[in-house]
Amino acid sequence: MTQAEIVPLPLAPGPLTGEDFPRTSARDIALADLPNVVATPAQIRPLSDRTLGQHDEQLTVPTYDRSALTPAVVHFSVGGFHRAHQLLYFDEVAERRISDAWGVVGVGLHSRDMKDALAPQDHLYTVVERSPDGERARVVGVMVDYHFAPDDPATVLDVLTDARTRMVSLTITGNGYRLCPQTGAFDPDDVDVRWDLANTARPRTVFGYIVEALDRRRRAGLPPFTVVSCDNMHRNGDAARAAVVGFARLRDEVLARWIADRVAFPSSMVDRITPHTTPEQRAAVAQRYGVDDNWPVITEPFSQWVIEDSFCNGRPPLDLVGVRFVPDVARYELMKTRLLNASHCALGYLGSLAGYASIDEVMADPVFAAYVEQMMDAEVTPLLPPPDGIDLDEYKQSLLRRFANPAIADQLYRLCRRGSTKMPHHLLPSLREALDTEGPHALLTLAVAAWFRYLRGVDMAGRPVPVDDPKSDLLQELARAGGTDPRPLLGERSIFGDLGENPRFVTELADALERLERDGVRQTLAAAVRGSGRLRP
Repeated sequence: MTQAEIVPLPLAPGPLTGEDFPRTSARDIALADLPNVVATPAQIRPLSDRTLGQHDEQLTVPTYDRSALTPAVVHFSVGGFHRAHQLLYFDEVAERRISDAWGVVGVGLHSRDMKDALAPQDHLYTVVERSPDGERARVVGVMVDYHFAPDDPATVLDVLTDARTRMVSLTITGNGYRLCPQTGAFDPDDVDVRWDLANTARPRTVFGYIVEALDRRRRAGLPPFTVVSCDNMHRNGDAARAAVVGFARLRDEVLARWIADRVAFPSSMVDRITPHTTPEQRAAVAQRYGVDDNWPVITEPFSQWVIEDSFCNGRPPLDLVGVRFVPDVARYELMKTRLLNASHCALGYLGSLAGYASIDEVMADPVFAAYVEQMMDAEVTPLLPPPDGIDLDEYKQSLLRRFANPAIADQLYRLCRRGSTKMPHHLLPSLREALDTEGPHALLTLAVAAWFRYLRGVDMAGRPVPVDDPKSDLLQELARAGGTDPRPLLGERSIFGDLGENPRFVTELADALERLERDGVRQTLAAAVRGSGRLRP
């Protein structure tokens, strides 16, 4: 990309805000006062502790003493979302001088790319929040260290065993919990689990590390740490408990009982759209802000974090920077997964089949916008118990605005990844409940049909679409074999359970597949939503 191709976004007249997101710090640069310039190569400086003072005119930078931070949190699987979400809340705690006891140590298990990117810049990185009106950027400094576990498992275990570590958080995706979809029990036959049982000092899995560290803490008379899952799963705290206790039981029943009795596993709901950072975006950040950041994060202004108020070794003061501590996260989780995540799935597959590349393009099409609004209003919302303090109508309107944000332009291929994990957690539960209660479900059924059609690997015009799924070989074979007959795919009970045994649903899904094939995506959607009055003829 040449310098001429990078066009900075227009500046917003004031700070960007999002529900429950930390209030702007007094140190934040007023966007109206920030000159709209493009840095020359000579003006672009690397990011590090030493150069922070050179960036404070263009970026919001930490003003707290990073060396005074206590490494109290260990996070497994540091990706873009964690750096745009949880770390930013902890950074705000440090910036407001609320506490210096909640520095974060990152741990990677499968790739050293993040370590290679962050270590040369003293684990600093840039978060750029973009809205249709403009953007603002800040450097986050609350990560105090990062370890790639396969390189030095002893150090990771030492950090986890350190008495200062009070919380361990996870963004490892649903597949990382190794739980049986039917029973919810931990899978003892996984090859890496068997390795961890035989090599306790050199684990390969996150649960090998957590259980070994908890055992060492127990033997040393130290209190356990709290384990907080931040993955998009139903009752993610229960999933983390099942995995940790299940693994521990394979080692030692006494240890397993100690963990079950002493360790807290609060469920949480997290929400912030954070696409993967592209090389072009990295170049744009460098030229816009004069900062050479190996891996900046691009995200939206909105951010939300709700955590069950259950901690066993001190609770971080996150409630003072916008996090909600509640007795039960279930209703908030259902709201988010069944409205936001399910809509992402539906729009991802339908939009991809129609030839769109990003969700803002999809939302600019009134047929798709009417479809997703009607699906949320008529088919999903009636099944949701309203969470305390949340207006569901306002939340849904905020989702429509967020989806349509052209400054984020979330790519559909990202939304379509890991459908065999996302659909059973996000969309199929609403469909199953609607079938059980005889509620409306035609639009949810269309989303399932779109996924089945997408799994053939080509859109409606015959162009290839990427099928990125841990079960891609099996699912694509079944989708191609079935054509407009959904029964081969529905027979995969690990995903669909007994849905394939519902003759009414099988017929409806087959009809939806036939209509997509015969009429195309837009015409099929238009016919489905025109009766609602939300789509003009």
